[in-house]
Amino acid sequence: MKRTTVLAAVAVLMAACGNANDSRAQDGVFAQPTDREVPRDANAVKASFAPVVGRAAPAVVNISARSVQRVDPFFQMFSGMPSQRVAESAGSGVIVRSDGIVVTNNHVIQGAQQIRVVLNDRREFPATVLLADERSDIAVLKLSEVNEALPVLAIDAEEDLQVGDLVLAIGNPFGVGQTVTNGIISALNRTETGISDSGSFIQTDAAINPGNSGGPLVDMDGDVIGINTAIFSRSGSSSGVGFAVPASMVKRVVDSAVGGATSVARLWLGVKGQAVTSDIARSLGMERPRGLILTEIWPGGPGARAGLQDGDIIVSVDGQEINDQGGLNFRIGTKSANDNARLEVLRDGRPMTINARAQSLPGDADPGEGAAIEAGALAGVRAAALNPAFADRLGGDPFAQGVIVTNPSRNAVAARSGLRPGDLIRQVDGRAVTRVADLSAARRGSEVVIVRNGRQMTGRLP
Repeated sequence: MKRTTVLAAVAVLMAACGNANDSRAQDGVFAQPTDREVPRDANAVKASFAPVVGRAAPAVVNISARSVQRVDPFFQMFSGMPSQRVAESAGSGVIVRSDGIVVTNNHVIQGAQQIRVVLNDRREFPATVLLADERSDIAVLKLSEVNEALPVLAIDAEEDLQVGDLVLAIGNPFGVGQTVTNGIISALNRTETGISDSGSFIQTDAAINPGNSGGPLVDMDGDVIGINTAIFSRSGSSSGVGFAVPASMVKRVVDSAVGGATSVARLWLGVKGQAVTSDIARSLGMERPRGLILTEIWPGGPGARAGLQDGDIIVSVDGQEINDQGGLNFRIGTKSANDNARLEVLRDGRPMTINARAQSLPGDADPGEGAAIEAGALAGVRAAALNPAFADRLGGDPFAQGVIVTNPSRNAVAARSGLRPGDLIRQVDGRAVTRVADLSAARRGSEVVIVRNGRQMTGRLP
């Protein structure tokens, strides 16, 4: 990972690269996780990590991703640069199936036209992308020209993890070559990281630096428990606060890829809530703040059919504690369609268990250019109404309502008002907009409320 991005005062650092080429995996052999064995005495803890490294290192790979980028013509005119330039970035990955199925970060290969994978024994293979999932930041590659079984690591998705467990991070920091660092699991279920709205990360103090992205976080059995994806840092180097995508999500993406899917189906319960704060807990007579209190339930959604109600507090899913919306999204996101989710719920202070089925978000996730507005000042502008699947694909709130402008066309009013593709129109003259047909009521001088890049703005059509 050679390029980093700083977010806010404390940086979330990721590498950059490539794009996805569709391909289908051939049959291969997955490794099986090793049964957990806790060190029996202090001497075992002090023992060398060499046996674990010896088992894990052969399956860890370096990834080189190359893309061709166009140079801005204006800049090219004054700089004399060629019209295109080649950009390269590097990261890490891990072989999880013997025929050459490799897991890495999406941001390592994003935009790449050419991907090469170098094994620990210096063999090189070209690779194609089976599936690249931006939301989880996981990509699955297939190595070409593989004629023998390759070394593999097992994905241990059982989540038998504890804070304080010893872990190893293996990767290619700064391009110096394969490197192993050790540390512990510093925290579990980290959701408020700014990395993803549906992520629940493993935090570790094992040194993770640029180039480690996509490499495995390995337990003392030599199994993959996560894929290293980001760090918090002010300097760009490791500050002992690294994050890995848990193996349960990694396995979900891998299973989708080897099953022939080109995307990961997003699942939900159709419920929305807020974290229980100290004030809320006190008002409800709870011993301590915990859980997600439900504020909205999608009519006819899986949560509604299971009997969830406004005001219910979800405290765990399948025994895993839930404390915010991101945590719930993650737990449901690791499931397959129609899988059962066992919810521990508090209702009016009484504990109860509710079983709900995770299901796909309703609606068309890709409406294309949508429909043309037929009348009014915006006639001819093309737009599409939000639905849960469409909103989720855009990275927004599945409960959000409004109409997305897909093509302002050459409508003079739209051009003068500054409407752009991607603008979300929420209101016209104080009335909520939920269908494209609602925009036919817009007239010159109408007050319009839009959301652009997360900011709400109000203006009038000229």
